[in-house]
Amino acid sequence: MSSQGLESLIFFDLLKVTQIVVEPRKARATYELTHANGEVVSNELVYSYSVDVFDNSAQSVNLACMMLSQVALNYGLFCREMTFDGLFDDTDKRFIIDMLENTSREIYVNRFLMPNEFLVAPFNQLEPEKLNRYTAAHVSFQNTQFGEFDLEWEHMDADRESYVILSSGGKDSLLSYGLLTELKKQVQPVFINESGRHWFTSLNAFKHLEKEDSRTARVWCNSDRIFNWMVRQMPCIRKDFATVRADIYPIRLWTVSVFIFGAMPIARRTGAGNIIVGDEYDTTMKSSFQGITHYQALFDQSKYFDNAMTRYYTKKGWNVFQFSILRSLSEMLILKILVKRYPRLQAQQVSCHAAHIKDNQSYPCGKCEKCRRIISMLTVLGESPEMCGYTGSQVQNALARTGSAGVKQIDSDAEHLYYLLRQKNLIPGDSLNAGLAREHPYILKLRFDRERSSLNDIPVKLYSELIPIFLQYAEGSVQRKKKQWVDFNVMDELPTSAPYPFDITKTESKYAGVMNEFNWASHTWKEIEEKLTLVDTAILPCGSIEQHGPHLPVDVDYFDSVYLASKVAEACGNPKPFVLPAIPYGVAYHHEDFKGTISISNHTLSMLVYDIGMSLSKNGIKKLIILNAHGDNSPTLLYAAQMINRDSGIFVCVESGETSDMDLYDLIDTPNDIHAGEIETSTTLAIRPEMVRMEEAVNETMDFGSSFLDYTSERGVAWYVRTKIISKSGIMGDATKATSEKGKKLWEIMIAHLVRFVEEVKKTKLEDLYQRKY
Repeated sequence: MSSQGLESLIFFDLLKVTQIVVEPRKARATYELTHANGEVVSNELVYSYSVDVFDNSAQSVNLACMMLSQVALNYGLFCREMTFDGLFDDTDKRFIIDMLENTSREIYVNRFLMPNEFLVAPFNQLEPEKLNRYTAAHVSFQNTQFGEFDLEWEHMDADRESYVILSSGGKDSLLSYGLLTELKKQVQPVFINESGRHWFTSLNAFKHLEKEDSRTARVWCNSDRIFNWMVRQMPCIRKDFATVRADIYPIRLWTVSVFIFGAMPIARRTGAGNIIVGDEYDTTMKSSFQGITHYQALFDQSKYFDNAMTRYYTKKGWNVFQFSILRSLSEMLILKILVKRYPRLQAQQVSCHAAHIKDNQSYPCGKCEKCRRIISMLTVLGESPEMCGYTGSQVQNALARTGSAGVKQIDSDAEHLYYLLRQKNLIPGDSLNAGLAREHPYILKLRFDRERSSLNDIPVKLYSELIPIFLQYAEGSVQRKKKQWVDFNVMDELPTSAPYPFDITKTESKYAGVMNEFNWASHTWKEIEEKLTLVDTAILPCGSIEQHGPHLPVDVDYFDSVYLASKVAEACGNPKPFVLPAIPYGVAYHHEDFKGTISISNHTLSMLVYDIGMSLSKNGIKKLIILNAHGDNSPTLLYAAQMINRDSGIFVCVESGETSDMDLYDLIDTPNDIHAGEIETSTTLAIRPEMVRMEEAVNETMDFGSSFLDYTSERGVAWYVRTKIISKSGIMGDATKATSEKGKKLWEIMIAHLVRFVEEVKKTKLEDLYQRKY
């Protein structure tokens, strides 16, 4: 299609999200839409809660503003301008812009280039074109209401054993609830009442859980009415769209985040550390259409979305993980476990968007594709569909229709379902889909591959509790190797699998966790050449081998620099930044009175870093982040960075804790805690407890004669002294106050800030780094 063709989708001059009102139990915003002819229309988006979830803090207002903006992210293709008027920080703005562009591309491909019975000519005849940007709108941010608020970054405590489940009445959320409840986790099901017929699918499950579990919550939201109101404004949609029976929505594709953000105030209120979504193996699909990469209209149900949301929560300091516990399971295996292990929960399942209410109970229509699929799967599993509301005649009709009309599943899953139906003579051999019947035994096995489902998609500890339950019903486990499914013992491999990228976990002392995906040293030159076409950012960890008191190993600075770099790279989005081989040695002459210290000169370190930087620039790296874990390296590394920039022109910076130190010192009690004290002992306890000899830890808190000599004072001057003169043990601080729990919080803060910074650097063009542009 031509650029003129894409411009034909611009129906509105301006969409503005404004007039935000935040009350203890309600948040609302005006959606103001200006048509190309100047006509202005508006509607109001509302979230309502049964308990107080908002207060008058900047954090509450900020969360409300983000919630109320999500519906708008469906309309970047159709507006010349979009304005978000509210309290947003840089992380929010980046998130909105990135997700707006992703949704624009998804809607363009999956609603305009793919068949869509809601479209009218000529909008159903567009030709595809690969573009750098699909969002037509120029996006701007205002704050006309909340100027008195100072939105400061704040790290929030979260309970890793507490889970909010985004609940819908479908099999996935019901099984997630059953499993986590059985494992005795703190579980809170949150239902979003979307103001339309969609609530009918949730009604039975909500009523059942509300009686059995006092933590069950419901959020009322009129987003469905806003979606329909927007559709009525669009000339590309047929006027009778409300009467069309279809398995897709006319335009919207950014909907799950509308519910996720709606549940977030409850998660924040209860301190839950996990948001659980119910998505199975086949919802993570990355494809290409005429050279345009897309996610088959399922991005907000993919693990890419989960990781993007967790990165957002991390950068915000919310400290929340989002994931599905079911990604290794097929739809049929999910239903099998649900109906056989938790039949009372399965009886509440209503997987039907055309459900109806009778006698205050919701019933499925029995006619739609979803109903055909559920009836077919339950029948081949030897269970009765009547258990969850289907009548005998509906079951017979649905099975007959499955033979001719089919089901909406990925090829292998559908073929195996047809195979099982044929085996039981439930569809005739001459029906349209009988010829597609193929046996795929792995459909009822746990499936693991690099793209859709891996062993580090969720925290390993939780997986180790779930997989034994799964294996009671699954017919084994398989992993993808060379395009084939190969049987393997998942319980044997789980202990050695990579950790969940966002979790602070213990690691092997001999290995700081750099993974092949972004580890420069583990790739071939051809692989690096290919990756350099995708990413131009690298992290160079720099540490030191030096004494850390009688209780810590001498490699703390080196190990921590590699651990931090690897955790940050893991938590970053794709393409991930390179992590370079670390420099273990640093400028540590001041510790040389203690054996074990290995020091190099300023000249040696600066020349080594300079040579590395210049060589990286020749490779094609344009942004180099020197991650320094040893404070006394700073002057030398700053000098090297200056010289690299002078002679190569690439962006070089040195991060020695500046992004997080202010927040770290708020968590500790010790003044002048600068070496082997409360901070470093805590962070080591969190990831390498076996390397800490707490019985040797002592308190050597520094108390200097002048406040200008305080190392942690904002007014402190730089000064130097041999450690032995001021500390007999080599500790400068109070190591006795260290705890593992404190260390985990310290790591979370450091990773959150650095992920935010690295993502900004990575995503920004070199010429734009020095000037913010939104």
